[in-house]
Amino acid sequence: MRYVVIEGLPASGKSETLALLSRFYPERVKILPELVKEVAMREEINLFSERERLTKAILTALPQRREQIEEVLSQRKLCLEESHLGVHLAYARALQDRSFISAYPKIQGSLPAPDLYLRLEIPIELSLKRQRARGTLQFDVGDSTLERMLTHLQGWHIAQGNNVMTLDANRPPSVFLSEVEKILGLDYVPAQASLKETFDTLLLLGRPASGKSEFIDFMKKCPLERRAQRYHIAPFRVVDDFLILWEKFEEDNLWERLGRGRLYSRPANGNYSVIDSGIWPFLIGKINHRIEELLAKVDALSHKTLFIEFSRGGKHGYVESLKYLSLKLLSRTAILYVSVSFAESRRRNLARYDEEQKSRILTHSVPPEEMERTYGQDDWFDLAPNPQGTVEVNGTRVPYVTMKNEPESTDPNILDTRYREALDRLYTLWQENRLK
Repeated sequence: MRYVVIEGLPASGKSETLALLSRFYPERVKILPELVKEVAMREEINLFSERERLTKAILTALPQRREQIEEVLSQRKLCLEESHLGVHLAYARALQDRSFISAYPKIQGSLPAPDLYLRLEIPIELSLKRQRARGTLQFDVGDSTLERMLTHLQGWHIAQGNNVMTLDANRPPSVFLSEVEKILGLDYVPAQASLKETFDTLLLLGRPASGKSEFIDFMKKCPLERRAQRYHIAPFRVVDDFLILWEKFEEDNLWERLGRGRLYSRPANGNYSVIDSGIWPFLIGKINHRIEELLAKVDALSHKTLFIEFSRGGKHGYVESLKYLSLKLLSRTAILYVSVSFAESRRRNLARYDEEQKSRILTHSVPPEEMERTYGQDDWFDLAPNPQGTVEVNGTRVPYVTMKNEPESTDPNILDTRYREALDRLYTLWQENRLK
């Protein structure tokens, strides 16, 4: 997202939320205050008794507000604006303000369209209570007006076909603010945590149950400052092709219930086996598509590490899959291959399957016959015979490190040493490769 408008009832927390975001993300966001309130205060206009004068002042201010929005977008920052003309139109209708209602068709579309309208939702009764507490009588709005305004605003959004997300703002501040950050894709980075020496994209490869997901879980639980310094991992996003594959399995179930043939899989021991090998390059194509979507969004991958996790098997499993990855992705990628023997992979896979089955939790363990057929052979060591180096994929040299991940351990000290040593070597290779 590049441009988000925050709306909500008076005293719902719009200004306070935006002020906090501005304070903690000064390099990533730009806040634009509520235009109507800004104009009214500057021109000393009474919001309720001087509606015609207010309309004229708003019309005069629109070109400058458009320039402000466009300037923020040109800087590739996230533009966050408090309220919008649709809200003012809803108030105008609630107050029967003919001056703005008649002017609106002429100015509709005069400002860029937001990617998202984020509504901070609180009960009207709470809005009234907070309005009284803040002591700004010149801005206070009564309950009947608010009820009419909300009805008109909802109708306006529907007519416009806007992308509106409602967020419960009547919650503890820490919970509410955390969700706002998540929606906006903002991750706080302490000043002392330098992200200059962190990976852009890390391919996590390895046999099923080799420890890829456990690696990600370890990094999730590691404080950011420590993670950046010891493992070169910034705030991160994960793309796991298993989730895409499982969706295809579920689609097969739906087709089967409709009397149509399964396309990609067949049931096997409470899980699924793949019946169409074309699914593997298809999954890489879906990964490429997901990454393209992320790269198109401002700040989606800025100051972040992207994890891409998948397993492949067969005589040319990794060779074939890697060649389908986009060049844009390969140019910013390093590969960490999490290495365990096939016997160990099979053992861990069975152990995980049994444990998850007992608690009836969906597991991405692989059925035994699929393990033998698909993953019994692994071409990684044909592609990358040395413990570290580079592999050529579509003319691009991609650095890699093969990290031995057995014997299995859950000891944080053992994992720290194992992960840090491998990632230090990989980061050095990645940096050297970027300088060539």
